[in-house]
Parts: sequence; structure tokens; C-alpha cells
Amino acid sequence: MKKYLFFLLIFVLGNQSCTDLELQPEDAASEFEVFTNLEAYRSYLAKVYGSYSLTGQDGPHGDGDIGIVNDEGFTSYIRAYWKAQELTTDEAVIGWTDAGIRDLHEHAWSSENQFMSVLYYRIALIVSIANDFLKQSSDERLAVNNISDADQDEIAVYRAEARFLRALAYWHALDLFRNIALVQEITTAAPQQATPQELFDFIESELAEVEGILPAPRMNEYGRADQGAVWALQAKLYLNAESMIGSPKYTECITACNKILEGGYTLAPVYQTLFMKDNHTSDEIIFALNSDGKNTQNWGSTTFLVHGAIGGDMVPTDYGVSAGWGGLRTTSALINKFPDITGEVDTRAIFFTSGQSLEIDDIGEFTQGIAVPKYTNTNMAGESGSDPTHVDTDYPMFRLGDVHLMYAEAVLRNGQGGDIATAVSLINELRERAYLNDSGNIEMQDLTLPFILDERARELYWEANRRIDLVRFGQYSDGDYVWPWKGGVKEGRQTSSHLDVFPIPATDLAANPNMVQNTGY
Repeated sequence: MKKYLFFLLIFVLGNQSCTDLELQPEDAASEFEVFTNLEAYRSYLAKVYGSYSLTGQDGPHGDGDIGIVNDEGFTSYIRAYWKAQELTTDEAVIGWTDAGIRDLHEHAWSSENQFMSVLYYRIALIVSIANDFLKQSSDERLAVNNISDADQDEIAVYRAEARFLRALAYWHALDLFRNIALVQEITTAAPQQATPQELFDFIESELAEVEGILPAPRMNEYGRADQGAVWALQAKLYLNAESMIGSPKYTECITACNKILEGGYTLAPVYQTLFMKDNHTSDEIIFALNSDGKNTQNWGSTTFLVHGAIGGDMVPTDYGVSAGWGGLRTTSALINKFPDITGEVDTRAIFFTSGQSLEIDDIGEFTQGIAVPKYTNTNMAGESGSDPTHVDTDYPMFRLGDVHLMYAEAVLRNGQGGDIATAVSLINELRERAYLNDSGNIEMQDLTLPFILDERARELYWEANRRIDLVRFGQYSDGDYVWPWKGGVKEGRQTSSHLDVFPIPATDLAANPNMVQNTGY
């Protein structure tokens, strides 16, 4: 049985209709009445974590955190984040017709796209809750609430976790929106827009400061942040620094990767187990968002990824659920990166082909496009999760396989502190797992940046990495690379480079005169 941080929350957040980055949680009682013991702070920290996985207080729906759309399921963080990183690329299409959803794959979104607005305001909400937690757990408040010295030491770790979670939200904001407000405390003043450099510097400094406070790798409660999570986020931050702020940080990326490689993590022996109901047992996953079919019910996160990928001739019970939603598939551009579609050569090719066509003439037809049951609510023995609707599979935010690839790329981009021989060895460890032998191994001359981009697709598809990878490689919008239905045409076409960054929602521009729209929108 998994251990979860999601407890009954003493400090309850009301239903918010988000319009800016300075949301204030609504107290169910006076803060001085609520925060009188360690468990109260632990419960509030659970809300910060829960905001990445849950959509409100009354799961699976009924009392949502965000009220800007009618469907509470849309407001799930991972559901919104995954759509932004995957539906806008060669790795995923969706058959549904909700307003604005087709615009993602066709690169036709605007500042009024509801899915981008949900993502923007979910990030805002996470930041707001984290800011309020840090306010309520300040030295001054702890003294007023007569919190013991021993409990204050524990709360200091909670504060470091909240700062990490806030930094993670700001990292996603930097990646997706670039120019957003940097808010570090609850205030009634309209926040000022920050530059990408200011956001980067804040994230970098926060991670450096909490690194020494958080527990060593794998020493915290499962699903909570530790030093390994910090190093993984640092590696991501530094790998993408050149494309985001114009400053190469590949040496720093290698430094962070080396810490993880020496941190006691090991690759899962079988690739698919990383995306199954018992993936919490994996020594490869560095930081995950917990999911439990009974205790964390919502219509997002991995519940969305499992159900959304099932349709056509697929049998839902084969994947541990009672029904499929018939929406998510992939394009031939991803399929063609694998040596075979069956998974007999490269076992990472987890595709369903019966009744499915390789090419897509109609995105709205589920049987057009290959299905991708990568996430499943079963284990290797075929046993189903605890609930046939809401899945037990955790969402792997950071894992060791990605670190292998980041190390190799940073070495190729002339970062110091690593070497090509080690990079080749790390890549071959991934390929030996995938091929079940050394037949897929590469030589030193094979390790190139184009190879890395394709290998990242083979190893990390549907893990919300593809958009940021394509942007970093200059292939997302106006680069040479196109894929089916990119730009709204079947054969694909180049799109405008301003689409590398998403727009600030029109509602936030109207609410805050300090905000200026991103270029091109």
C-alpha cells in the first residue's frame, strides 16, 4: 500500500475564479486557530502538493480550485501541462472538439485559448498556495502559534518543500510563458511582470538554497521532494538555459546530472513498469506526482492519460479500467522513429495497431493514428488497480532515464565535467534495456545532437518533454521539421517562431495593467 501525503486538510481553499497571480486562499477559520500544531502545517503542505494532481476539495469533482471553465477535469495540472507539451507536437493528437483543443496541434492558438488559460492559472494557484504556506509558517507565525522547537525544525523542511514546488511551477511558467509576474508573497498590489532572466535567477537561487535543507535522495516520504528532485530540476533548468535566456549552462547541467548518477537511483529493469500501477516501487523515478484510485480521485493526471488513450478495438479492462475515452493517439512521425511498431525490437514501442491506421486523414476519428497505451492501471502480472475509473499509476515527473539523455546532450553541447565515453555508456544502458540485449548499442560516432533528439522521443514520448525539446533544438515552429497536421495541413508545415512561447491569457492582461503580451500575439 502506498504512503500518501494527502491528508484531510484543516486549511481549506475555496473555489477560486482566477484572474491574476495574487490569489489568496480563503480561510475556513482564523489562521491563528488553525495552525496550532505540526499536523496542521503538514496538512497545508499536502494542499501544495495536491494542487499538482487534484482539481479541488471534493474529488473527483464538485468543489474545484479554478472556476474559469465548466469542466473541472480540464483544470488538472498534469492534464493541462501534458496537453501543452504533447498535443502541440508530433507525439500526440486528440479527437475531441472542445473549443480550442484542436488549435493546439494545429499551432493556431490565441490568447483566449481556454486550455492555455487553465494552465496559466493553475500555475498561479500553485504559486499562491505556496506563498501563503510560507507566510503561515514564518518564524513570526510559528512563535505566535507556540510551535515547539522540535516541530519548527520539521516545518523548516516543509518550507523547503514548498519553495521547491513553487520553483517547479515557476520553471514551467518560464518554459511556457516566459514573461510572467514573479510573486513571492500574498499581496493586494498588482504584480509586476518579470523578465525571463529574473525568473531564471529566482528559480536557480531557490533551488540552491533548499538543496541543503531537503533530505538526501530517497530519504523523504514517497512523493515528497528531496535533493534528487532538486538536482533533476536544476538539470532541466540548465539544459534549457541557452534557449530561454541566451546563456549556455551545460556545465551546470552536467554537475546536476552527476549528482543524480551518484545518488543511488537505478534504471527499472523493464521499461513499461515505469508507467504501471505499481511504479511507486521503481528506483528509477526521482520525483512523482502520487495517484491513488481511491484517495486522489480526479479526471486529470494519469487517469486522463490511461482512459484518453483507449478506444477503437481496444479492450479497456486489459488496461485496468472500465471504459475508454477515445481521444489520444500519435502521429506517424513518432512511429517512424522506432525500428518496428510491434515492440519486438525496441520494447519502448508501446503501441496498439489493430484497427488503427498509421496516417491520419481525420483527427476526430480515433481509429486514425496509432493508439498509445503507455500508461496503464495494471501491473506486469495483469492485476488491475484499486478502482476501475481512477487509476493508481503515479505520474513520473523526473526519472533517471531522462538524466542519462540530459548528460549526453550537455556533453555534446560542450559542457564540462562529463565525457563522450560516459555519455555513450549511459545511452547504451537505455538501449540495452529497450532492446533486451546490446544489438541496439551505438558507437561514439553515432552520438550526435540529431540522434539525441530522436532518442529522447523514443525514450520519453508522452512524458511531457517533447515541446520543450523541439524548442531547444529549433525544430518546434519554423525549423525544418514538420509532422502531420502541424500548421493545420495534413502533410504539416512550418509555423511562426512566436509560437515557441505561449500567450499571456487575455483575461490576465485585462486584470493587470502591468502585464504586456508576448511578442506575436
